[in-house]
Amino acid sequence: MISLHAAQHTATPLELMECHLEEGARLRCHFFREAAPLLCQAAHSMAIGLAAGGKLLLCGSGGGFLIARQMLALLTGRFQLNRPALPAVVLLPEDSALPVDGQDVLIRQIEALGAAGDVLVIFSPSEPCPALLAAAEAARRREMYVAALSGDQDGNLGAHSDILLRVQHARLPLVQEIHMAAGHLVCRLIDYYLFENPAALQPAAATA
Repeated sequence: MISLHAAQHTATPLELMECHLEEGARLRCHFFREAAPLLCQAAHSMAIGLAAGGKLLLCGSGGGFLIARQMLALLTGRFQLNRPALPAVVLLPEDSALPVDGQDVLIRQIEALGAAGDVLVIFSPSEPCPALLAAAEAARRREMYVAALSGDQDGNLGAHSDILLRVQHARLPLVQEIHMAAGHLVCRLIDYYLFENPAALQPAAATA
């Protein structure tokens, strides 16, 4: 039997919600105000790869894997525009049942599916595991573009990525919320570059 003891000065459910939402709103405004140019640059690079016949490889650990799956659904389904499905795949995580060692799982999938001009997108809300760092290295060896989203601890992920969007906050749920929103915005910008303003697919327009 679980014994529950009410603590003194415990916040009410409404106060807990208000605190979470207010902190999340502050983080959201701060992050996207600072990261907007990099987010446009990342989406622009993904759109260039897709326009050239490439594909997006998505991966993540923990909650990051779920965000990668959500982004896959938006790319192969649709976000807002009624447009063709876009080529993307989610890589199975390092704890999958594939008959290879954990750190090699993502590497082997990149070797099988990745090619020069493709883009690897990494979602790592918590400190990156060795498998994600190894995946970024493997993608760079195959001349793929690597875009990564990390939390407060990037674990040197930025050194293995072409672009790193780092959410500097200690609370993992709020970091995951920002990563999800960033994934939504990337999908929106990819639609913009590919179907609304293809002329923007010029290197000089990377932050347009």
